[in-house]
Amino acid sequence: MFKLDLEALSLNKAYRGRRFTTPDLKTFKTNLNFMLPKLQLPSGKLSVRYVFGVSSKRSDADNLIKCFQDGLADKYGFNDCMIYEIYVKKEDVSVGREFIKFDILPFVE
Repeated sequence: MFKLDLEALSLNKAYRGRRFTTPDLKTFKTNLNFMLPKLQLPSGKLSVRYVFGVSSKRSDADNLIKCFQDGLADKYGFNDCMIYEIYVKKEDVSVGREFIKFDILPFVE
């Protein structure tokens, strides 16, 4: 599993109103693009695992997925509709220790 020392961006901070992007989303995607490792993705259907280290206990785990997943799709050139299975976990951490861990695997039915 890969680990990024990056705070996940919630959808609430990524968009205003009717999906107008915020400067926070642009910054997040830029930082993410530089931090992601080079990977050879499996072809076909995918399974992903996400672990979000969050400093706010009020963070919704599902709210953290979309911005990160879109960034992965942009970086690695796949359509996120190819993700058929998602495992997500949230871990409490202190402020300044936020992280994202992820894995992209072939989907096994």
